[in-house]
Amino acid sequence: MNVEEQIKTYINSQPEPKRADMEALHRHVLQVLPKCKLWFVDGKDDKGKIVSNPQIGYGLRTIKYADGKTKEVYQIGISANTTGISVYVMGIEDRKYLPETYGKSIGKASVTGYCIKFKALKDINLDILDAAIRDGAEQTSTFT
Repeated sequence: MNVEEQIKTYINSQPEPKRADMEALHRHVLQVLPKCKLWFVDGKDDKGKIVSNPQIGYGLRTIKYADGKTKEVYQIGISANTTGISVYVMGIEDRKYLPETYGKSIGKASVTGYCIKFKALKDINLDILDAAIRDGAEQTSTFT
């Protein structure tokens, strides 16, 4: 199964109304970042044990470890969680930046150093979410 099929299967596995919100959010992120690389992470480790929620990833960034090794990862991620949806904006160095810049204006959402969590799309301001996604992409210069 290719990445697009994995993403479609994942979204379709969600109960309504979360499925509709995830589908709309996926299309929306693709409009904001139309040329980004797509990822699907099933949330399992090398042994098949579930270690996180599955995530849809967008974009490309390279992280460098202390030993000099590098790894390619996504920059923006979305994931269903038990109470709603999480949007991950990875790679921003300052952990206060997202909550201070977008926390008060995004709507009914919890905003941490790298995660924007909300119950439903109707609860947030999509223009503010777009700005946070674009901002994260620009700060790490990973999208072409």
